[in-house]
Parts: sequence; structure tokens; C-alpha cells
Amino acid sequence: MKSLRALPLVVFASALSFTAMAQNAAGPATPAAPSFATIKPPEKLAGKLERVTVHGDALVGNLSGDSPDRLVSVYLPPSYAAQPQRRYPVLYLLHGFTDSDANWFGFSGAHFVNVPGATDRANAAGAREVIIVMPNAFTKFAGSMYSNSAATGDWEAFVAKDLVAYVDSHYRTLAKRTSRGLAGHSMGGYGTIRIGMKYPDVFSSLYALSPCCMAANLNPSAQQFAGAMKVKTDADIAALAPADFGTKAMLASAAAWSANPKKPPLYIDLPLADGNIAPDVVARWAANAPLTMVHQYIPNLRKYAAIAVDAGDNDQPIESTVRTLDQILVSYGVAHAAETYSGNHVNRIDERLASKVLPFFSAHLAFE
Repeated sequence: MKSLRALPLVVFASALSFTAMAQNAAGPATPAAPSFATIKPPEKLAGKLERVTVHGDALVGNLSGDSPDRLVSVYLPPSYAAQPQRRYPVLYLLHGFTDSDANWFGFSGAHFVNVPGATDRANAAGAREVIIVMPNAFTKFAGSMYSNSAATGDWEAFVAKDLVAYVDSHYRTLAKRTSRGLAGHSMGGYGTIRIGMKYPDVFSSLYALSPCCMAANLNPSAQQFAGAMKVKTDADIAALAPADFGTKAMLASAAAWSANPKKPPLYIDLPLADGNIAPDVVARWAANAPLTMVHQYIPNLRKYAAIAVDAGDNDQPIESTVRTLDQILVSYGVAHAAETYSGNHVNRIDERLASKVLPFFSAHLAFE
């Protein structure tokens, strides 16, 4: 891997182990912009922003009671209005845990990234114009994990089917896989890898930034789940302090990977029962770790025109799992790019969106 440091902010780690990391670090409602927000929305955009509602058949009937009608932010490039005959590739972009499309697109004010501003800079530097789409995946549990669960709904199919179908029918897209890219940060990076492995017929290029939850912890400690075990109701979830990231992460993981339709009102199983680790639930979580899953999806990954993954050197343990994924893909001969750069989980995401991610899709998507 290429190695190209800063604010030690840790936001996510791998599957069962990310609770320990969070404890060491310190439709649905939209979360407030976090305290590390630094980038203000630009005063004037070259392109145009829209925020629409997209119905998700794949989300209907989820046991959490989250609305299947999701807010979605859309960036239309500068030439979209002026060239009514022109069609465009689409980049589907996925945000992280406790975050939202409103934060990333500037509707909530300053954030660690601003998609429209970064896109305008990238286009000015020579990147080709694309439509950019981000769904709001903030749920009752503060994030969907972009997984398929009875508790939260089938977020894989929502992104790859419902959302793509809506965008292709409402905007002037190049409605083919070679003109669709998928990217995301943190939980969204996890979603990019997870959905990408399963839907190579929908997307042709992938870019995962600081993907969380890549590795399984087969030997978790009971202490990791102490906070989550105290949460019994929706009111308990709502009462969690903003800083209680570890508890929120455990609950969201359980909702995504170990739903239990017979356990209202949360409909989840945690990997702890009667004070003891529950091996069957640990196994279910481990089965959702990309470093475990990837071996089953090598033929699908070979179908991609381009795959990239990166992380900051101060973003541990995420950076180490990125290196492991790199080694696995190299061992199978799957073409990809992997990079470690100087930074942490968030401090260079805006910069890299403009200088790395958008030029990557400019180079690899089909524009006609």
C-alpha cells in the first residue's frame, strides 16, 4: 500500500471490536452536525442541489418502524440545466454512522465534508461532471449499516434497486452499470464493499473511504455490551447521550446483523445473554464482516472496472483492516488500488473527495 497524521478522532472500527475503540475515544430524525464540523457550505454553487423523497419497497415492513420513504440529496452538475439532451453517469455516495445526507450536502451547516463544494472544486480541476446521489440512512438506531435485516429493512436492495430505479426514472442518467459508481465513508465505506460485492450487475466502480466494521471479533468481552444491555425501549435509545457512541454502535450492529422478530420492542439479539457471550450471535455478526465475506465474492469483484479503498494512518484499527483487504485482493489477483495516507477518520475526507474520489470516477465511469 502507498503511505502518503492529525486530530485523533475515532469514529468506527470493525464489527464487534468497534465498541472498545469507541469507549477508548470518547421520514427519521436527522442528527445535528457534530462538533468537528469545520467546512461551511459554499455561498454559491456551480451545480444545483435537490432533496427528494424516495419510496423504498425494500424497506417496507421493517420492524423498527422507520419510514420506507427516505430523504435523498442530489447534486446536479452545472451543465444539467443548460444541456437538456445530455445524459450523465451517477455516483451513489453513502454516509457514515450517526451522520446524514443533510450533513454531507450542507443542509445542516458546517460539517467535516461538503459534497457540493468538493464537487465544484473537482470539476474546476478537470473532473468530468456526474450526478451525485446520497440517501439518508439515519435510522432509529442512528444508522442502517446498509445491510439486509428484518429489523431495519433491506438496505442493500434499497440502494441497488429502489434508489437506482428512482434516479434513472427522474433524472437524465446514463442508465447502465458502466455509468454507475458506488462510494462511501466509514459505515458508508462498509456499505460500499458489502453492496458492491453483491451487485456487480448494477455498479461498475467502487471507492471505499475508511470503511468500518471490516474484521470480525470472535472473542468479544461481556463488558463491551454492558451499555447496550441496559437499553430496553425506544425511549432508552432516544435518551442515549450523543457521546455514547459505543452503545449506539452495538445496538445498530444488532439491528443490522442479529434481528429477532420475536423480541419486541427493539427486535434484536445482542451477543450477550444471561451474562454470557452468545456464540450463535457472535457467529452472525462475524458472517457480516467483509474480510470474512470477501472470499465468497471474488468472481463478482473481478467484474468491476475499478476498485479503490483507503484510510488515514491515524485511523486505527480501520487502516490495518484496509491493509488486510488489500492483501486478500492481491492474493486473488483482483485489480484494485489501496492507499494509506497521512490523516485520521475525518480530517481529510473533504479534500480526498475532491482530489481522489471524483477524479477516480471521472476516469472509470462511462460518459456516453
